[in-house]
Amino acid sequence: MNILLCTLGQSWAVIPEIYALLAPEQCPLYQQHPQHEAIEAVRQRYDLTAPDELWVVTTAGDDVTSGLERLQGWCRGLPQPPQLRAWRTTEVGDIASEAEGNRVRELIYRAVLLASERLEGGRLFLSLAGGRKTMSADLQSAGMQMGCHALLHVIAPPVKQLSERLRRANPEDLLTPLATEDCHGLLPLVVGVGRRSELLDVNAGDTHPICSRDYPLPFPEDTEIIDWPGDDRSLPAELEQREQESGRLLGNYLETLVREEPHGNWRSLYRLPPRTIDALRQKRLDGDDEDWLRALPKVDLHRHIGGAIGLAAQRKVGAAIWEDLAPNEQAAALDAVSELLKTREWPWDWPRQIRSRDLPRSHQIAALLVHADDAALQHNLWQVTEINGRRFALKSRHQEGFSAYERPGELAGSALLGHPAALRPYLSAVLAGAHAEGLWYLELRGSPHKYRDTLTGQLEFLREIRDQVASEAQMTPPLLVRFIIIADRRNSQKAEQAVNLAVQARQELGDFVVGLDIAGDESADSEQSARLLADKFDPAFAACLPITIHAGEGEPADKIWAAAYRLHADRVGHGLTLNQHADLRDRFRDRSLCLELCPTSNLEVVGFHHPDLPESRGFPRYPLMDYWRYGLTLTLCTDNPGISRTTLAREYITASRLSTDGISRWQALAMIRQGFRHAFLPADLRSRIIKQADATIYRLHIRNSNDDGPGETKAAST
Repeated sequence: MNILLCTLGQSWAVIPEIYALLAPEQCPLYQQHPQHEAIEAVRQRYDLTAPDELWVVTTAGDDVTSGLERLQGWCRGLPQPPQLRAWRTTEVGDIASEAEGNRVRELIYRAVLLASERLEGGRLFLSLAGGRKTMSADLQSAGMQMGCHALLHVIAPPVKQLSERLRRANPEDLLTPLATEDCHGLLPLVVGVGRRSELLDVNAGDTHPICSRDYPLPFPEDTEIIDWPGDDRSLPAELEQREQESGRLLGNYLETLVREEPHGNWRSLYRLPPRTIDALRQKRLDGDDEDWLRALPKVDLHRHIGGAIGLAAQRKVGAAIWEDLAPNEQAAALDAVSELLKTREWPWDWPRQIRSRDLPRSHQIAALLVHADDAALQHNLWQVTEINGRRFALKSRHQEGFSAYERPGELAGSALLGHPAALRPYLSAVLAGAHAEGLWYLELRGSPHKYRDTLTGQLEFLREIRDQVASEAQMTPPLLVRFIIIADRRNSQKAEQAVNLAVQARQELGDFVVGLDIAGDESADSEQSARLLADKFDPAFAACLPITIHAGEGEPADKIWAAAYRLHADRVGHGLTLNQHADLRDRFRDRSLCLELCPTSNLEVVGFHHPDLPESRGFPRYPLMDYWRYGLTLTLCTDNPGISRTTLAREYITASRLSTDGISRWQALAMIRQGFRHAFLPADLRSRIIKQADATIYRLHIRNSNDDGPGETKAAST
């Protein structure tokens, strides 16, 4: 049996609004809601089902009596009405004293206890939306201690902004679908779950399991209202003695939290004590949070394989290539780069010189990595593009444009991966770095045609990566790696080849290749080229491959529009100019299209205001928190961590520095969750990983919380 237990004040309509979330077949209020799909997704995610019984706890008074009568009339209008049982406290109308508050609290606790015992394997849902704030707080506290399947709430606009139908709120008005315009500002949601405290069931010495027999409550018949006078025993007091953290979560606190946060967080975090949640919300990310961030389960949805490893790892890969070369090949490579090895300052066009020679590029790069010293490599790869030790706005400061950003990658990527001996040590370095960062899931992306000339060779390249990942990624914590193939928007023929490769790889390599990306200089892109490119993508659309597209990285928002509408992007890499197009921004929000933001590379390529960089004065603010507060779905990624010398943990710290008010730990956790939710994985696998990550995150924070004394929690101070 499933039970929905609600508190009731002057507004009886919140009960049908909650009931409609659980039983849309019985009460289809949200059938025409603009976020109907999202509401249905919540139902599926939490396995919400129709209640068999509706229990109501309230106080005395004419307004409440009228509300109960309307509720009874509404129930009678349902196709299969639940049994309606109600209790109200005698002689308590408005809660005007501590004694009256305690009596109402006692009734609420006893009703939850009784409901938990009568489920017979069913589910208990608690609505925090009705009644006075103290009643909501008491109901939430009882549910967190005695257990419930879901804590439900309804976000609603102020009364004066309600439609006429909702202000009127006659029983017949809440039996049929609301018009779309009536749904403005109205949204039901799940704010958490309650797990029964083990202390309720202690049976040792004089302490016995708590049961309703010791805290009796008369049981109403269907539609009956029982007036409850109270008695001398206090169930809340008994629970407070047993629970170290009992009675601290308030309904109005949760209501404020839900109203202030545009995004949901990890399901289990809502079970934390309020002081732990407050600490997570108040602590702004800075350098001392790196260990905390690294310990969290994380995903990186935007990491280029060609820019994934740093200089130390590049040297090891270069050594593997060098050892594979014959003596005459080594001699030729050394001769080719001899001028570079003799001088500290390399000419700006040294990468073009290497490409222009008949000698394989990988041989020359290996010679540089093995024989050049660290100082020379550091200087010519990074320092030539730095201002006061920081790479900033390289695209706007250098006539070479994007190549200035890519300069540190000249000794990695295709320069190394084109040689067969490079792949295994290269990928080992990628996996080791991902493990060190605490990644649970990684989507690498790249262009196999840069590393292998033929379709057969490209498929073999992907197969080798898949097989090595399978053997090396099964460590603790677990690491799941998938691959996204990049098509170049500047070359329609190569783009078509990349699409065909992705489709064939999906067929031959199973679920290892999970999507398709479009990258390349956007400035040359046009509406016409987007149309032509869309035609090339038909095989990917037919194969239902997920699509992520580089768009809006310093270019106007119409590039993002083309990605979303012409090329059907499920995610967009960067999207930094989305605020230029209000309607498109709304579509991204309403459809939960995910943005892959990469703070460090965005700073280096485009340039944004940074408090530590005087040169950045006059540059725009990083749009991340504007997007977040507006309700856009986003997560943080590394892009090219070897080029930007960053990690995913540092990306969150950098993003906080780029944001006016910083990013809180609570917000960072929610952004991490968005990354998990928008991974290109089958729903069942993604759900399983999310649940495992949720449990891990909860353990990390509840352990610290349980160890704390009064004051700041360790979750905020470690």
